[in-house]
Amino acid sequence: MQTQSSTVPSTFTKASKDLSNEMFQCLQNCLDCFSVCNQTLQHCLEMGDKHAEKAHIQSLTDCIKICETSASFISRNSSAYTDICGVCADICRACADSCSALDGEVMAKCAEVCNQCADSCEKMSAH
Repeated sequence: MQTQSSTVPSTFTKASKDLSNEMFQCLQNCLDCFSVCNQTLQHCLEMGDKHAEKAHIQSLTDCIKICETSASFISRNSSAYTDICGVCADICRACADSCSALDGEVMAKCAEVCNQCADSCEKMSAH
């Protein structure tokens, strides 16, 4: 089973965007989370067993999609980015919990990155 690749750029240059430092950091955190969750998804599918259970795979997939969406809204400085970031924070927290329930370095790294993204998105949703 393969996932579709995304067209979200891996980095943005600060000089080319009209974003505050906090928005730019959130954007980077969303892109990092997007990337790590994609890698973790592939790892989990290869591992099978508990790693490939439907609820866990769905959590990773939801996190991938919302991080991609959040990055897009932030990079365009959309007036709705605060709403999207609030949803992103909730989904990232759920994904972090799902990853934390499984053993291994890959799972621990994914949980860490998801929590970091959630923290950043929570700050953005308060704006």
